[in-house]
Amino acid sequence: MEEPSASPRRVTIVDVARHAQVSTTAVSKVLRNAYGASPEMRAKVRRAIDELGYRPLAAARGLRGQTYTIGVMLPDIRNPFFPEILDGITGRLADTDYQVLLGPGCNGEKEEARITEALIDRGMDGLILVAPVSPGSHLEHLASVVPTVIVGRHGHSAAYDTVNDDDIAGAALVVGHLAELGHRRIAHIEHRETDPARLEEMPNAQRAEGYRRAMRSLGLAGEIDVVSTSYTPQGGLQGAKELLARPRRPTAVFAGADIVAMGVLEAFAEAGVCVPDDISVAGYDNTTFAALGPVSLTSVDQAGREIGENAARLLLERIADRNKPSVQVRLSPKLVPRRTTAEPRR
Repeated sequence: MEEPSASPRRVTIVDVARHAQVSTTAVSKVLRNAYGASPEMRAKVRRAIDELGYRPLAAARGLRGQTYTIGVMLPDIRNPFFPEILDGITGRLADTDYQVLLGPGCNGEKEEARITEALIDRGMDGLILVAPVSPGSHLEHLASVVPTVIVGRHGHSAAYDTVNDDDIAGAALVVGHLAELGHRRIAHIEHRETDPARLEEMPNAQRAEGYRRAMRSLGLAGEIDVVSTSYTPQGGLQGAKELLARPRRPTAVFAGADIVAMGVLEAFAEAGVCVPDDISVAGYDNTTFAALGPVSLTSVDQAGREIGENAARLLLERIADRNKPSVQVRLSPKLVPRRTTAEPRR
């Protein structure tokens, strides 16, 4: 009977030092990219690391000051826009020693607090929070504990940096496009905001305000029509059904996000409403599905990858200097017209 084989032992820094025929101190210097290691020694140690498959323990690195991990909180992993931001983050970190750990915020304050505290407890060197719904006081607390960058929230703080799209300008691009096509009855489906304290900071509120401002500036104040649901396909489905039940239907719908437009298009298809012949539809985010031929959704491109790249860059700068002045980056959106918008039927 064969003896059971022993479980493979994890390769240690001592093994690397023996294999490279250097001291453990030399290996440590190479791992920390510290001063005092010659190019020849670095090459020898790196070769030993590759040959042995050595992986440093993050917890052990944390005891020396850094874990080289960054926590990214996403509010909804089903929203096709957020992977664009994540691609920008990972792309910017590709040539560094940093790795990304994801945490789902689940669009709720309690869930968000739980996951952000868990990321801190696991020794993240920094946090990137995408569209957080937490109170400002909690964001300030997080930023006081670990370098933090906030994405998709328009509040300012001396404690953390922010990266945002100009949501008011983006909404105006949609309304202006539809008005140029000849639409007057332009409706908007917004995300219902439940906390007045954060209302002005949220992208959904900014887009709704941009819609209202643009309608007024075009002399269409009397045509303002807003349905409050949620930034989900179900929210779009519900909002579209409410608009179809109007005695006087809109000729165009501005969905506050592409994921909302998905539900709108589904509701119209079920009701036998032809897009854009009967009603035009526009979204926001320019997600990958918007460009698919069968969808061809007119949308606002807020450069998700660029948002992520800027967030990662700012976080690396804040990790290097905790006392630097806070930075607010605001990107300019662009309209991408496609086949879901056209002149209204005469």
